[in-house]
Amino acid sequence: MNIKAVLVASVLVVGAAIPAKAQVVIDMSLITCKEFMNADPERQELVASWMSGYFSASKNINVLDFGYVARNKKVVGNYCKKRPGETLMSAIQRNAR
Repeated sequence: MNIKAVLVASVLVVGAAIPAKAQVVIDMSLITCKEFMNADPERQELVASWMSGYFSASKNINVLDFGYVARNKKVVGNYCKKRPGETLMSAIQRNAR
């Protein structure tokens, strides 16, 4: 038997056994402040980046300002601590600049 054929077959079998990651869709209008504040730091950073993109697009801004992202994350986070039942989108719209 050809050694190359065995190696290719082995790679295909191992590759097929690796589980695929599922795509996750998040409806940003449904996230509450409490859910955002209880999320792990990695998820909070992802949402903060999304917030920055959301408002930059609405203002037709084409640059990424990391200070702007950090400031809005802090302001929205402080607002959310006081109002855990409010939606995150509402908190963003009231506070992000």
